Amino acid sequence: MPELPEVEVVRRQLHPRLVGRTIVAAGSHPSAKFASACEVTGSAVDELRRRGKYLIAELSCERDLIVHLGMTGRLCFDLCIDGLSGRHDDPAGPVEPTDGAAADAMAPRRASASDPYVRAWWRLDDGEVLCLHDVRRFGRIAVCDRGDYRELPTLAAIGPEPLDPDFDVAAFWRTSRRSSQRIKTQLLNQRLVAGVGNIYADEALFLAGINPAARSISRPRAERLAEALCNVLTASIERGGSTLRDYYSLTGAGDNQKYFVCYGRAGEPCARCGAELRRRVLDQRSSTWCPTCQRR
Repeated sequence: MPELPEVEVVRRQLHPRLVGRTIVAAGSHPSAKFASACEVTGSAVDELRRRGKYLIAELSCERDLIVHLGMTGRLCFDLCIDGLSGRHDDPAGPVEPTDGAAADAMAPRRASASDPYVRAWWRLDDGEVLCLHDVRRFGRIAVCDRGDYRELPTLAAIGPEPLDPDFDVAAFWRTSRRSSQRIKTQLLNQRLVAGVGNIYADEALFLAGINPAARSISRPRAERLAEALCNVLTASIERGGSTLRDYYSLTGAGDNQKYFVCYGRAGEPCARCGAELRRRVLDQRSSTWCPTCQRR
């Protein structure tokens, strides 16, 4: 599933092409998970931001268009959406190609009328069409009043952003102490910190020297973990995110997977001490760690 870095990469690529544009037509898969995509026709996009793993487009109608990519969701621009089946007919007619519109060869395939995996699309006033392509339909679209996320409980209760300059490490530590869950599980539940999933939890815990099964950590360890989270997330954003199978940005695959030091490397030697990295399922999620560098 795309985590904070992958969603942030997509946000940065979308921002200059989406903000300031008006949505002139829209369509969706009939599923309730995607049907609200059609509610934003006629609205302009005032801002595009990210909260955890969610993309949030602030609209001129004082509503928010929220997109969660799930496991296999991809956003891409298309030039020939005319004829695509959707809940609403598209009154705008065919879209003519524009200069510089060719996708990178490594980018996900463009949506078309014959593509069964297009779950939603939005035509902009400059002729471009933004599509959500999602093979497994684990993604989600929601439209709500500005800032009212009650219908998305995970987003409503999400923790602080780890890359925020005002991130409060002391509060991060105090919150972790109030839970009896394993620290790895706390990182994944989105309440301790926003946007971290299995990949970056394993990587950050390794860098901080913290065992993923630990149920409490000291304040110095919490400080190391916060710094490690910032470092691994920032590095991944700079490398375009991690592409293991499904994730692609608008311009192609990310490169960060080439730099993993822990995640997915069970059975290989630790880059620090040479001990064999181990794998274990903790609270139904796979974890990889070094038994020497991350002792409990």
